Amino acid sequence: MLDKISELFIFGLVPLLVGALGAPQISVAGEKVLKGEVTYRERIALPPNAELSVQLADVSLADAPAAVIGEQKVSPAGQVPIPFEIRFDPSVIRPRMTYALQARITVGNHLVFINDTRHQVDPLDDRPQTIVLKMVPAGKPRADAAMFGQSWLVEYIDGIGKISEPRATFRVDESGKAGGNGPCNSYFATAKVDGDAIAISGIGSTFKACAPDVMAQERALFEALAKASSFHVEGARMTIADKGGREILRFNAAS
Repeated sequence: MLDKISELFIFGLVPLLVGALGAPQISVAGEKVLKGEVTYRERIALPPNAELSVQLADVSLADAPAAVIGEQKVSPAGQVPIPFEIRFDPSVIRPRMTYALQARITVGNHLVFINDTRHQVDPLDDRPQTIVLKMVPAGKPRADAAMFGQSWLVEYIDGIGKISEPRATFRVDESGKAGGNGPCNSYFATAKVDGDAIAISGIGSTFKACAPDVMAQERALFEALAKASSFHVEGARMTIADKGGREILRFNAAS
């Protein structure tokens, strides 16, 4: 009798284990791809060093920068229409939230085309998207093109020195929404950017408490951001200076 029970248990359990071990990984099987193309109406050819960036972002919060869910960069961009595919995890898509596609074409540090109206999208809809860009007026300085849409890792804070852990970030989008993660709390602000001039105001954050040294870094970060007057981007590095031209923040571009 015991042998019979053991046989049922062993041979009944094996198929269950095989089924469980053979289940596909959710992160791989659940990957979603949003496809489409980017174009513009002007009869202008793009130079060989033009780069296209297309982002899928959560733009639901009015008082925070858009949260990028997925991105594709095409370099060299080639000529329009330029196809794109953005891969993302569909489990991060939440009901009643607002999602949009943001696209831009840059040449060096100059922004030449951008979608200046919101291209709202349902990320889970399989229909291909067409984003129509608008040309940035010639002769208008756009030093800000290299700043917008990039997540920057804070490397140096005035009064603190170099920092590494915990990592802090900063980000600004074209609408003027700014923010990121401080050494302890997430934060938001409003940024007014004109050429290489920048003014940051309305800084607010969550209320988590951390170790005293971490909180000191965060206070110094917020104080430095409030003093920002100008910025300079060179490759993957950015600096922010105060009204006197003194460097108060340094950043590296996040990959």
